[in-house]
Amino acid sequence: MKIIALLTDFGYKDNFVGVMKGVILSINPQVNLVDISHGIKPQSILEAYFLLKNSYKFFPKGTVFVAVVDPGVGSKRKPVLIQTNDYFFVGPNNGIFSFLESHDIKRIIHLTNDKYFLKPVSSTFHGRDIFAPVAGFISKGVSPEEFGTPIKGMKHIEVPKPILEKDKLLGEIIYIDGFGNLISNISRNIFDKFTRGSEFEITIGKARMSKISSSYAEAKVESPIALFDSFQNLEISIKAASCSEKLGLKEGEKITIKKTAN
Repeated sequence: MKIIALLTDFGYKDNFVGVMKGVILSINPQVNLVDISHGIKPQSILEAYFLLKNSYKFFPKGTVFVAVVDPGVGSKRKPVLIQTNDYFFVGPNNGIFSFLESHDIKRIIHLTNDKYFLKPVSSTFHGRDIFAPVAGFISKGVSPEEFGTPIKGMKHIEVPKPILEKDKLLGEIIYIDGFGNLISNISRNIFDKFTRGSEFEITIGKARMSKISSSYAEAKVESPIALFDSFQNLEISIKAASCSEKLGLKEGEKITIKKTAN
C-alpha cells in the first residue's frame, strides 16, 4: 500500500488538512495517509525543513511526502515534484526541500499539467488544488514526467550553522518542540569534535551547564540540563516544565560551548 505523509502549518482548528485528505482519498481510496505534523509555526519554512529532514528517512521507500508551508502561495514560486532515489516530495519550491542531496535527486518537475489539478485552482489553497491531487495520482503510479516540465536546480534556504571561534563553539536554537525543549543546530558529531574530551561550559541565556546528561531522568526539577535529542542535536531541557518558558528563550537564541580545561 502506498503511503502519503503530510506536513503543513495548517493547524487543527480549520478544515484544510481534512480537505486535502479528502482530495487524496477521492483519487486513491487505498492510500495510507500519515500526519508528520500540522503544527508548524505559521509560514516557518525553516521549521518545516527541520522536521521533514529529521522524519523522511524513517518511512518506507516509495513514500510520497506533501509539505505545504507556503507563504508565497499564489506568487511566481513554482509548485514542484521532486523524485529522489527512494521517495517523492510534493510542495512549493521555496527551500522546504533543500535538505535533499543533489546526488539523490533523479528529477525535479515543475507542476504545470492542470489535467492533474482540481479546478478552478485557488490562489490561496494550492495544498488542496495542486499538491494533494498530484500526490494522489503519484500514489496510483502516474509517471512524474506527466505532471509538467523538468527543471534544474532547487531553491535553498539559509540554515544557521555552528561557528567555531578558537576555544568557543557558537550555535543557536533552531526549533522548540511541543514540550518547550530547546533544540540547537549543534550536532553530537560537531560537539564531540570540538570538545575532544575536554571540560566545557554550555551557556544559553542565564543558564550554565558543564555536563551532557544521558536522559531527562538525570535532571533536577527546574534545573536546565543539556543532552542530545533523538535526532542527535544538542538540546536544553528542564524536567517537567517548558524550558523555553522557564528561561524566557525563543528560536534564534544563541548558545555557546566554551572549553574550560584541556
